[in-house]
Amino acid sequence: MFTEARRDSAGVLDAGALIALEWGDRASWVRLKAAHVRGEVPLTNAGALGQVWRSGPRQARLSQALAGMDVRSIDEDLGRAAGVLLGAARMSDLIDAVIVLIAHDGDEIITSDIEISNIWRWQMGAM
Repeated sequence: MFTEARRDSAGVLDAGALIALEWGDRASWVRLKAAHVRGEVPLTNAGALGQVWRSGPRQARLSQALAGMDVRSIDEDLGRAAGVLLGAARMSDLIDAVIVLIAHDGDEIITSDIEISNIWRWQMGAM
């Protein structure tokens, strides 16, 4: 998984990170539980959740993980900001851009998606 920034942040999880939690990936659960012990609340967004949510009763692990997360809505302002970022970076995935935008300075972005990595690097001026 791609991670950037400080190691003590709660992290911003994309759809792949949510899937890892749903599948019971030990490292993902350790990271989530460690964040909670530190009093941190991991972030994701409703779009990433929509990419992985299929059936409530059969997604008990994911439901458990979400109970300790801040799931951000994609409102008009965030949607516009994501569109501007995508246009400037010449990329297309709205949910990826929102993941980058909801991350605070120093947050760890937890993903295996190269496009998120590229958007983050573009935003930081590295591309």
